[in-house]
Amino acid sequence: MNEIKKDFPIFTNRKIAYLDSGATTQKPVQVINAVKDFYEKINSNIHRGAYSLSMEATQIYEETRAKIAKFINARHSEEIIYSKNATESLNLIAYSYGLNNLKKDDEIAISIMEHHSNLVPWQKVASATGSKLNYMYINEEFEISDEEIESTITDKTKIVAITHVSNVLGTINNVKKIIKYAHKKGAIVVVDASQSIPHMKIDVQDLDCDFLAFSGHKMLAPLGIGILYGKREILNKMEPFLMGGDMIEYVYEQETTYAPLPNKFEAGTQNIEGVIGLGAAIDYIENIGYDKIQEIEKEVVCYAIQQLSKLDFLTLYVTPNKENHSAVISFNIKGVHPHDVASILDSEGVCVRSGNHCAQPLLRSMGIDSTCRASFYIYNTKEDVDRLVDALKKAYNMFEKYIVK
Repeated sequence: MNEIKKDFPIFTNRKIAYLDSGATTQKPVQVINAVKDFYEKINSNIHRGAYSLSMEATQIYEETRAKIAKFINARHSEEIIYSKNATESLNLIAYSYGLNNLKKDDEIAISIMEHHSNLVPWQKVASATGSKLNYMYINEEFEISDEEIESTITDKTKIVAITHVSNVLGTINNVKKIIKYAHKKGAIVVVDASQSIPHMKIDVQDLDCDFLAFSGHKMLAPLGIGILYGKREILNKMEPFLMGGDMIEYVYEQETTYAPLPNKFEAGTQNIEGVIGLGAAIDYIENIGYDKIQEIEKEVVCYAIQQLSKLDFLTLYVTPNKENHSAVISFNIKGVHPHDVASILDSEGVCVRSGNHCAQPLLRSMGIDSTCRASFYIYNTKEDVDRLVDALKKAYNMFEKYIVK
């Protein structure tokens, strides 16, 4: 067990090779303790209490907002909106910005590799407003070419929504280039950073994105906490789509005025312990440093691709451009359903994801309906890869006589 792995209690309690961090990461003891300490020492609701316990909870809640703003280099802490996950953040943009700013014959551009969370909301916006949804497609190397970007984003494009890293292919999209081109065409850009922020430094000012969304649980934080970043001047013009407590200024019998940013987008009691856990996760990531994270991941992922490439019964769906690839490897045993493969791997203590990974249009465009997916993080080792390879050999041997060749 490597030194980092020792921080994660699940690996003491379960003898597994956990290769599903793209779905959710395991939690270090530092994050677990932060949540435990909140419930044992600070538990109270925020913003509403005139007593010290509530004020202490409010202070750490808002200090964490400032920490997140610094973490992604936002200009203002009120540009950080808490949500329950990236899905809710993306829906907030679709409902509060998309439905109110698009009209008939406007265009929305997204990529074919989007997670359903950054696809289905835009289908709804297009249908409701009479706008058109256009796709940027991938080439044979599982990348979006410059020509594809420039032919899809037109003078009619008002919104571009793009994943930073594909949750199926691990392809790293050049979002900075896409943002620059989209802005030249007068469009605003939404970046889904769910699969990138655990692995690489995000600077929203450098990217110049208009919105950015991510989920805490994919970067060591608890489940149920997400972030929406938006430029202040855009957020100020948007209407909230959730109404309730703590997001209002004044309520009268027939009308209501809303609180200023960020409160107007945070209706109801928030996931305070999730916020505190996310703050602890950011501390943990920054203590290791993204350079070290990438060093660890590169060694393990390159080893995984090297070893998996030796298995002639596997099909790998990975870009050959190593600089454009993150910590996800999708694959299939030729002629065997991914669910069957994943079940055999599970019997060997190897945890991988199987299915369409909430990216049905992407897989359909590739001519397949599902894959197995191994996704790596800082606690993974070459030994985990060896367990995966041995389990795949066992699975193939079990099914070999049934495979139609």
